[in-house]
Amino acid sequence: MSTELVSTALIGLSLGAQYALLALGFTLIFGILGVVNFAHGGFYLLGGYVAYGAVTFLGVPYLVGVVIAVLTTGALGWLFELLLLERVVEDHLATLILTLGLFMVMSTAVLVAFGPESRRFDFPVEGVWRSGKIYMPFANMIVMGICFLAIAGVYGLMYRTDLGRALRALADDRHIAATQGLRPRLLFPLAFAIASGLAGLTGALVTPILSLGPNVAEPVLATSFLVVILGGFGSILGATVAAFLVGMIEAYTSVFLGGSIGALVLFSLVLLVLVARPSGLFGRQARSA
Repeated sequence: MSTELVSTALIGLSLGAQYALLALGFTLIFGILGVVNFAHGGFYLLGGYVAYGAVTFLGVPYLVGVVIAVLTTGALGWLFELLLLERVVEDHLATLILTLGLFMVMSTAVLVAFGPESRRFDFPVEGVWRSGKIYMPFANMIVMGICFLAIAGVYGLMYRTDLGRALRALADDRHIAATQGLRPRLLFPLAFAIASGLAGLTGALVTPILSLGPNVAEPVLATSFLVVILGGFGSILGATVAAFLVGMIEAYTSVFLGGSIGALVLFSLVLLVLVARPSGLFGRQARSA
């Protein structure tokens, strides 16, 4: 039983790292721009397919494909915010419609280009690490390690650099920050590019070990939304803690209770937390856009 608990904990850590990388991008956009980004799952989807296309059709190494996916999704996010979202960033309904529309465009484009069937996209490293009865695929270990490095990079960017301090100042009060010389029209597109790149990175890393198909974006969006709600909208720490909490709960309930019952337990626990703390674990009062 103890070895099974440890193996399940490793699964939970792996899931939590993936969820945290996704949720950080989602919460950055809400915290800085005040926008609920329904296109987030689409950037995950696009990241997976761009990496797949680069490896399959261009013949580049997998890691190069991952870099291409990050750059592509980041550039698309930058252009989308600069050319479209920036014009209506103060209008919550308009931003919801725009991000949802972008999600539909990306998912439809992938469906037209690659068809409805799932694509075989194999991780380049095979094999399983074992220690007694505890085991974990090398692919999952590598992905988890890269996710941890990326999460650390986001924290370093946000809390150790002038850019991060500027972005957090905009998140606290964009109007006062603007009077201090910060330029939202330059920083907002950059923030959106970073968040989109994080989603693309997660898609490029995770789809080879899970699945790559035109319908993988919806569950990703739902999970990101759940994690961010639980952690508290706009809270980077909350998104990280909630992601690992959800990963652990999902792993243990799925292994010991079964997938469907595990999902019920997860949503019930989240509901209980929100009843006790409506703003989430580390949330703050809603801010105006």
